[in-house]
Amino acid sequence: MDLRRLAFLAVTVAAMVVGELGSGCVGNVLTLNVKRKFAGRAKDLSAMRAHDMRRHGRLLSTIDVDLPLGGNGQPSETGLYFARIGLGNPSEDYYVQVDTGSDILWVNCAGCDKCPTKSGLGLGLTLYDPKKSSTSSLVYCDQDFCTSTYDGQLPGCKPSLQCQYNVVYGDGSSTAGYFVKDNIQLGQVTGNLQSKSTNGTVVFGCGARQSGELGSSSEALDGIIGFGQANSSIISQLAASGKVKRKFAHCLDNIDGGGIFAIGEVVSPKVKTTPIVPNQAHYNVVMKEIEVGDNILQLPSDIFDSGDQKGTIVDSGTTLAYLPSTIYEPLLAEILSPQPALQLHTYEDQFTCFNYLENVDDGFPIVKFHFEGSLTLTVYPHEYLFQIRDDAWCFGWQNSGTQSKDGKDMILLGDLVLSNKLVVYDIENQTIGWTEYNCSSSIKVRDESSGAEYSVGAHDIASGPSLRIGGILTLLSIIIALLSIA
Repeated sequence: MDLRRLAFLAVTVAAMVVGELGSGCVGNVLTLNVKRKFAGRAKDLSAMRAHDMRRHGRLLSTIDVDLPLGGNGQPSETGLYFARIGLGNPSEDYYVQVDTGSDILWVNCAGCDKCPTKSGLGLGLTLYDPKKSSTSSLVYCDQDFCTSTYDGQLPGCKPSLQCQYNVVYGDGSSTAGYFVKDNIQLGQVTGNLQSKSTNGTVVFGCGARQSGELGSSSEALDGIIGFGQANSSIISQLAASGKVKRKFAHCLDNIDGGGIFAIGEVVSPKVKTTPIVPNQAHYNVVMKEIEVGDNILQLPSDIFDSGDQKGTIVDSGTTLAYLPSTIYEPLLAEILSPQPALQLHTYEDQFTCFNYLENVDDGFPIVKFHFEGSLTLTVYPHEYLFQIRDDAWCFGWQNSGTQSKDGKDMILLGDLVLSNKLVVYDIENQTIGWTEYNCSSSIKVRDESSGAEYSVGAHDIASGPSLRIGGILTLLSIIIALLSIA
């Protein structure tokens, strides 16, 4: 979820009233079946923009396991990545967006008010029913998970009251429900490019009420799986039980589609890193300067400062890249300087587009973002531009000042600039790094218990026509290096 997830993730407990939402209810590498959410070309750009706006609002929120992912980072195609996971006993499949900009895993539940029952993405949606799972249990407000999530016991908490959640997004959409504990099914790596099914136990949100776009069938999924730093995230829960290290990586291929998503220690290729800014809800880093071609942009000295509703966030759940007006305007001016005769037009009141028949890599400059620790993020013209027709291109850069009044001073780096790079998140050592990489190849992860190293590559998880979106089936491998899934 792009700018929308920047929703300053407001996970709140509006009312600890059971009746309101209803009662009821790793040294390994794991894999999720992930696909791209927005398929097609220009007709899908409005939906993609709305998706990013919701994200912007929300951000203000020793076993090897192979987790197959699907998706494509092109804004003119699917626009985001989602995975297939198993929940409950007996296990049922759920399609959830993979999101590094939020924390909790939640899925729509039986009896949900205004939850979508069908998807325009060609996916079969499933409502989770804790009563039908033999391994499910409710989470109450006085239990450790709830008190840890909310930094203490909630006012009015009694042992019989369920732990509830309410996530509000930037466009006013929201999801509310209660937490349950149950099995999650993932794929354990047993050798090079080999895996088997394995289970773990996690706490996740059971969605009881949706509002706004989250109830729309056109973009519907079963829920969202967050890979944020909070204790409530799946990676933190597995790490707390000694099953995984709080490390993961992704490599998104916007050329062939698909790529790799891994949880665990990546041993090859090596990456240079930059510190994660401490005491922030998201993966904030310190940007130092921006280079276009051979020129450093002359920007205000405080533009890269971190702080409330400021700073730079790395977010794989965001499709595009959002920049404050003080960066966006000089950046576009410098990029366009080699093409003074280019005729620009605005598409859908949002995208700056133009007609161009030549090779964009020959006609436009490379953009480089420089970070603390001498780490550079290089973005090529074919990555920050996308086609809506054979002769028409649009900029993926967006002006955050026109997107959201709350996030107007934020820099949000999404799939637009993260594609074709291996990005490694080391929460334990509070660093993040990347290197340019062929995401259709493979990486190596280490099994912490045995010391063995396994190659994990991109997967095509073509599991049936229901997963084909607009004729596109671009799949990623999400590889999660877990310590031991119980």
